[in-house]
Amino acid sequence: MTTTAPTSVIEQMLPSVFSVVARTDETSDTVTLRVQPQAEALTEFAPGQFSMLYAFGVGEAPISISGDPAFSGFLEYTIRSVGAVTEALTDLGRGDLLGVRGPYGVGWPLDAAHGGDLLVVAGGIGLAPLRPVVLSALAQRERFNSVSLIYGARTPADLLYKFQLHEWRSRFAIDVEVTVDRGDSEWMGDVGVVTQLLNRVQFDPPHTTAMVCGPEVMMRAAARQLQSHGIATADLAVSLERNMQCGIGLCGHCQLSTHLLCRDGPVVSYETAEPWMEVAEL
Repeated sequence: MTTTAPTSVIEQMLPSVFSVVARTDETSDTVTLRVQPQAEALTEFAPGQFSMLYAFGVGEAPISISGDPAFSGFLEYTIRSVGAVTEALTDLGRGDLLGVRGPYGVGWPLDAAHGGDLLVVAGGIGLAPLRPVVLSALAQRERFNSVSLIYGARTPADLLYKFQLHEWRSRFAIDVEVTVDRGDSEWMGDVGVVTQLLNRVQFDPPHTTAMVCGPEVMMRAAARQLQSHGIATADLAVSLERNMQCGIGLCGHCQLSTHLLCRDGPVVSYETAEPWMEVAEL
């Protein structure tokens, strides 16, 4: 006997067609696409949520939404080419079509940071899921005490949003500190791991909400440093995007212990994530 999936599940798996209206080359292998729906589709999202992006004829990949939540009618995605699907997506140009499902997942705990200090720590492509946090904090600057961004990349050529980093720093509404693992002849900034910049920014640990995204080794190191500074694990959020294939908790590829990260994450508190992140290859 054959059965069919519930209509609601089928509808959730069908992408809406979007077109690329703008493309920005961030680095040699990373682009930011601004996309608009061809017909009515959801474009509102919370910072930290992700979409499933479909490259026609190739497949799907989970990509965090990296645009400004204050603007509706379009979505932005910063995509690094690391496989067949993301390579096809990064090859898209103005006028090209792609499929979009979502947004899905649990976002960053911005409301919990209201009235206190907000500390954002990003490594490499991890700045993309955190960019909406920074944009939202700047739009509601009066709701926070200090707002700080610490960002690290492998080289100066790997830095995302170079113009916007300069703009944020020049506004004096946010403390922006940037470092690279390896400098070049033109780099005049810091060289070293991102955690070395924690002493550059001011925050009151008992009243600080920290948000961290980047390679897992970087997130573990940053979490330990933040804890050593007195920030509680419950006030420290990390993003655990990993191997998501359906986006709706149906296939189970994103299962981590009792959690399905596309449904219960990808943003979780470090209090929840710490036992998992200390297990090699989990």
